[in-house]
Amino acid sequence: MTLTGDQYEISAGPYAAIVTEQGASLRALAHDGRPLILSHGPDEPPPAAAGQLLAPWPNRIDHGRYSFDGEAYALPINEGPLDNAIHGLVRFAPWRVAGHESHRVTLTHRLLGYSGYPFRLDLTVEYALDAGGGLTVRQSARNAGSRVAPYGHGAHPYLTLGRPLDECDLLVTAERYLETDSRSIPVGDARDVAGTPYDFRTPRRLGATAINHPYTALVRDGDGRAWIRLSDGERAVALWAGEGHPWLEVYTRDEVTDETRRTGLGAEPMTCPPNSFVTGVDLIALRPGEETSGVWGITAS
Repeated sequence: MTLTGDQYEISAGPYAAIVTEQGASLRALAHDGRPLILSHGPDEPPPAAAGQLLAPWPNRIDHGRYSFDGEAYALPINEGPLDNAIHGLVRFAPWRVAGHESHRVTLTHRLLGYSGYPFRLDLTVEYALDAGGGLTVRQSARNAGSRVAPYGHGAHPYLTLGRPLDECDLLVTAERYLETDSRSIPVGDARDVAGTPYDFRTPRRLGATAINHPYTALVRDGDGRAWIRLSDGERAVALWAGEGHPWLEVYTRDEVTDETRRTGLGAEPMTCPPNSFVTGVDLIALRPGEETSGVWGITAS
């Protein structure tokens, strides 16, 4: 009887997580009882999109208007002050559980035609915990309709070590980033991070640096993973993004006005950058019957 619906608990070794019926959101993730992400109560709406899945687009669409396959569309505006359509259509919708084991849960959602998005998608997400490797998340979409659909996805966890971000070291394995305007819409082409305040290819103290930018040209390890890592000298928490996610949004929560301001780092794996429905950058054109997926995860290190 909670606002976020049924709560699905999973665990493996030192890891434990809770996924909600509402939005198939990651409400909590802990290692040895210590939170790895900012959480909230089961009877509270997710604050600032915490832990939510973002589909069929991540981040923002400028004025909610775009054109695709020769047709113009207008989405409802849900970021009123900035006049944007933000974070997709499914983060507050109920998802159905398709499988639930002690260490794994799978949820599905059928997205039917929507104002400004007259396409039909079958969405699936699997959360799985491993005692050694932590959390792995696979997001998938299948075009169950009769027309080609524009598509992108992302996720919105906030990494935390339980202390101010100013006191933490940050690593972001990316060589380029996008500048954004006052409405958080990207402007221009991706820029080299070298010589800018946004170069965290080598871990260094975050301090008072404010970040709300998409990163790309990701540098991947031998397993094809790009990384965002927070550390405080004693502990670390890291998000990795598989090759299905060529973009990482990093957000330091400077606009938040409550006590959680700059206590969690938005670390968002994305298949495309903000406003890709308008620009077409890395936008997926999903044909009827086709499926696409991407994998990401979080680990204590």
